[in-house]
Amino acid sequence: MNLSPAIFPALDPNAYSRHFLHGEDRIWTESNCYSDLWVEVLHAMGLLPEVAFGFTVTQDFEGDQFTFAKPPLEDLEALFGVSVQELAIFDDVAAHVEVQLARGRLSLVEVDSYFLPDTQGLSYRTSHGKTSIAINRLDQVAHRAEYFHGRGYHLLEGADYDGVFKGYGDGATPFLPYVEFIKFPAIPLRSNRNLAGEILRRHLARRPRDNPLRAFQVQLPKLAEAVSAREPSYFHLFAFNTLRQFGANFELLASHVAWLEGRPDAPGVVAATQIATTAKACQFQLARACARKNFDALPLAMEPAVDAYDQVMTSLVAQWGASSSRD
Repeated sequence: MNLSPAIFPALDPNAYSRHFLHGEDRIWTESNCYSDLWVEVLHAMGLLPEVAFGFTVTQDFEGDQFTFAKPPLEDLEALFGVSVQELAIFDDVAAHVEVQLARGRLSLVEVDSYFLPDTQGLSYRTSHGKTSIAINRLDQVAHRAEYFHGRGYHLLEGADYDGVFKGYGDGATPFLPYVEFIKFPAIPLRSNRNLAGEILRRHLARRPRDNPLRAFQVQLPKLAEAVSAREPSYFHLFAFNTLRQFGANFELLASHVAWLEGRPDAPGVVAATQIATTAKACQFQLARACARKNFDALPLAMEPAVDAYDQVMTSLVAQWGASSSRD
């Protein structure tokens, strides 16, 4: 095999231990491709991924979905010393990735989840979707790659490798994926509570003017009715972009505050966890409502999360002294 140098050479797809933020005891074992990817990359660096999630307080309801939770690149650089840049793709994607690996950098590549074996039972070989992977090891001759995605570290080979790296467009007018690369510091920065607290304070000042869960609660019956009129697969797309987005977002916030304040029972932790739990319960209630064509009970099901959101923000502002964007 002609494997490229690996950034994390000790990793084995068959013996990988994921971070606790992806543990089986979590309310939401996954959030979204980008946040999940960073959890495992930071974990592989020997760092604490929960430090990165103060930005989650800025999540808003965008009318038809919740803000896709992505750690801001400036936060990652300030907290961990990693620099993320866009990689221009003007040649074969795998060739670009190999160059960066040789320079000690991970490439984050947008790919089609249809070809990712770790999505077995979800989208693998059944449906197409955009997602991001981080490639740690590559063999262009053997058509093999090892990559971070979702909750872990995986192997890509054969026809799946070809689909990921060769399946862009019709050859004449290829689709070129968006790719970033990570420059790692010589010495990674270690967790700094004072800095993380200051970053949280800045994000609190940028939080939504009004309670976004209340806005979603008001619209939920109408949105759910529209979902029920679509094909069954649309339910999962809607749930992913609404209930899972805010549920996982606030569970990550709970873990961040627990680390920051050193108290797993801190008021902000308890309230954020309530939001995550309510979102999970509402996902099941939404499925029942769509099956029965009865949506009247959905706003009441959301009420614990709506109340908990106000509690989270009140607690965090009191603790961290953020100015209010609503004042």
